[in-house]
Amino acid sequence: MGAKISNCSYFAEDEAANGRCDAMKEAAALLAAVFMLALCACRAPDAARPPAPKAVEQPEAGSSPVEENDKEGETEMKYDFSEFENVEITGAEFSTLTDEELAVLYRQARYCQAMTDADIDVMREIVSEDMIFVHMSGKRQSREEYFADVAGGSLDYYTIGIEDPVIEVNGDSALIAYTSVLNASAYGARGTYRMAGTHCYEKRGGEWIAVNR
Repeated sequence: MGAKISNCSYFAEDEAANGRCDAMKEAAALLAAVFMLALCACRAPDAARPPAPKAVEQPEAGSSPVEENDKEGETEMKYDFSEFENVEITGAEFSTLTDEELAVLYRQARYCQAMTDADIDVMREIVSEDMIFVHMSGKRQSREEYFADVAGGSLDYYTIGIEDPVIEVNGDSALIAYTSVLNASAYGARGTYRMAGTHCYEKRGGEWIAVNR
């Protein structure tokens, strides 16, 4: 897990260049860490993970990948992923997912869209109040400290890709594992970052909430 920064040499001889390089690497590490929702605490054993689904393209904007028949035989929309204009989902076979798996995927996509919109109200709605974000540097942030960085522009997300999501639901607990593709600016360092991670959810009051464990 980690982010790659181009034009940043570990062997630069110039001290000032080394300082700039370290700052960029630190910013990338912070971005990677704060995006992951307590990765280490949430990772499930590999043996417990279902096989990755076949890759398919996300439906075109304006279409709904998930539909449901009502009692009159008409079709109604239940989960319209196309509403998330800054989030692209690839490698998800929607037709093979259960209703609860779709609900978790939809919740994660909605959270990612809220990140790009810096919509703190929606982020609060989805993330547990006691969530702790742990940076790769060891720095720890509360939910509100992290959200303040998003609201203030220190963490600025432009688009987020969700690649090859695998969802596992067990009662009121769920895991969603996928590769994130973030086009973002983290503390002044702009770039595209790819990282694999697992996010934990718990159903509370009928809603899936992102949690530490």
